[in-house]
Amino acid sequence: MTSEQAEGELARLADILNRANIAYHRDDAPIMPDADFDALRLRNAQIEARFPDLVRPDSPAARVGAAPAAGFGKIQHARRMLSLANAFSNGDVEDFVDGIRRFLGLAADSPLAFTAEPKIDGLSLSLRYEKGALVYAATRGDGATGEDVTANARTIDDIPSTLRDGPDILEIRGEVYMTHQDFAALNSRQADAGGKVFANPRNAAAGSLRQLDASITRSRPLRFFAYSWGDVSEPLADTQMAAIARLAQLGFCTNPQTHLCQSVQDMIAVYSAIEAQRASLGYDIDGIVYKLNDLALQDRMGLRSTTPRWAIAHKFAAERAWTQLEAIEIQVGRTGALSPVARLVPVTVGGVVVSNATLHNEDYIMGRDSRGMVIRDGRDIRAGDWVEVYRAGDVIPKIRDVDPGRRPDTAVPYEFPQTCPECGSPALREPGDSVRRCTGGMVCPAQAVERLKHFVSRAAFDIEGLGAKQVESFWRDGWIATPKDIFTLKDRFGPGQPRQLKNREGWGEKSATNLFAAIDEKRTIPLGRFIFSLGIRHVGEATANMLASHYGTWEALRTALQDAKDPESAARLDLLSIDGVGGVLADSLISGFAAESDEIDALARALTITPAQARASDSPVAGKTLVFTGTLEKMTRAEAKARAESLGAKVAGSVSAKTDLLIAGPGAGSKARKAADLGVEVIDEDGWLAMIGAL
Repeated sequence: MTSEQAEGELARLADILNRANIAYHRDDAPIMPDADFDALRLRNAQIEARFPDLVRPDSPAARVGAAPAAGFGKIQHARRMLSLANAFSNGDVEDFVDGIRRFLGLAADSPLAFTAEPKIDGLSLSLRYEKGALVYAATRGDGATGEDVTANARTIDDIPSTLRDGPDILEIRGEVYMTHQDFAALNSRQADAGGKVFANPRNAAAGSLRQLDASITRSRPLRFFAYSWGDVSEPLADTQMAAIARLAQLGFCTNPQTHLCQSVQDMIAVYSAIEAQRASLGYDIDGIVYKLNDLALQDRMGLRSTTPRWAIAHKFAAERAWTQLEAIEIQVGRTGALSPVARLVPVTVGGVVVSNATLHNEDYIMGRDSRGMVIRDGRDIRAGDWVEVYRAGDVIPKIRDVDPGRRPDTAVPYEFPQTCPECGSPALREPGDSVRRCTGGMVCPAQAVERLKHFVSRAAFDIEGLGAKQVESFWRDGWIATPKDIFTLKDRFGPGQPRQLKNREGWGEKSATNLFAAIDEKRTIPLGRFIFSLGIRHVGEATANMLASHYGTWEALRTALQDAKDPESAARLDLLSIDGVGGVLADSLISGFAAESDEIDALARALTITPAQARASDSPVAGKTLVFTGTLEKMTRAEAKARAESLGAKVAGSVSAKTDLLIAGPGAGSKARKAADLGVEVIDEDGWLAMIGAL
């Protein structure tokens, strides 16, 4: 895989996994099984490991869950609710344990215990108790902020309203789920009453907990397993196993399948034993979670941005099914990508009926991967083929394999279109890109509509009452063609105009007035949201916020991108110096602004774009760039880096003019000399520990 191919694949995976996260965590409508999601995350991680300079600011590895949905109050977690890193093989589990030993500087034969417990396939929930009373319950949301579902949680029998002799402050973390028996009974009642029939127990549990009417939740057979904790005023115990026992003493249901393991062999044995019992447990699980048993060692290990270092989920394999491919159709996306979609004879996979599947790109159809290597032994995919499907991929599942022995005589090789099926413009494939793209830009109706939908999406302008359906309807009737047109709707279709929104089918005076007010409210927008709203290729939400933070104001960014057209300019070098910005992203930004500069400038003039605000922090190293060199004697290098990053610092691998502080242990060499030449402050390990209050 070339660097360009890797960058394109990371962009594709970021888009796929972000949509899957939103579908699973926010919308309670998962588009793929966890095992397939994990496979895509693993591919993303493998590419990032091979090309560390291409790691995207919006990397799926940096995401937890999805933003909370509208309709519920928001609750900020006192301590973030994290996700788990994944293991897919026994070797991955061995690597996990070996990595912990290296991080802590432990010998290979030193004792190290772990807990092993089933990973429940439900909805994560945080319960906060103060002086023994339940104060609130919140979903995971995006990890930092969740939805307030307190009234609903109080209806679940497994969740105590008061605790017996607990700490003054205790946040319980666990999983809301539904048993197979209760799920079947619920679906039977729903069908008899003409109500919604759920696809699987996880959907049923999530949908039941996230009801605006708590009486509906009360009528649903929800259960709760407690397995962890967040904010706590005093330690629960010294070990994970003892802490789980303490939770049971406090009145919570804990999983009886939790085991203590003294070795990797013990951990694998528990995995195998529980996997064999999976069908008879009575509830859905998708793997086994291993956690370092010693809580003091957990604390030393610390956290990554989205996952703890001391825990991992050993996942089960995906479910698959065979069906017939009826046709291959092309969809055109926001950036002009021509995406082939397989229309299938409906088949049930993992409890969900599947009728569509992604085919990724023309190479995949022809039996090649993104590196040009042969896959499926070179077997191509044709309409009429029998294909193996598993639930993974973009918005739809994925085809894994094809059975040539069942191929009908009428099946012919698929010819990928060279022109856009929506507008007829040439569809070109750039060198190193696995995707063919329409060159029509905003002339292409598919691109125009998709970009308008993106403009009003939740992470962009998020205009109340103006969603994807309304945008598509307005565009179809010629009411809006570009984002700027949204902000002139009131002038053109408001009171006193020949055609008024209030007279449009599906609208009334109140809804029209509310929409105009919502649009006016969004005339002022933060810089990061504005950048993201433009829909420039490779610029996700995190990248947009990173650019906003770096440049501060719209005017500074606009000038910088104008000047950066010169490849030798200081502006381009400054753009490339931003952590996470590579050549492909820089070129996409520069060309994206240049191609539509008049439209973007006109939009910007109609708005008030507020500057990015620097995050305040009382950490002495927050926002600073640190470099560690030499031998550290009181903690491992990995532990020191983790501690620095947790305090808001950036840890670099080399000294430069941007370095704020060098921490030098015995044996420091060239880095210390370069720091002296550049006038960078240098301190020893004791000075570092004193600075962060760790002595």
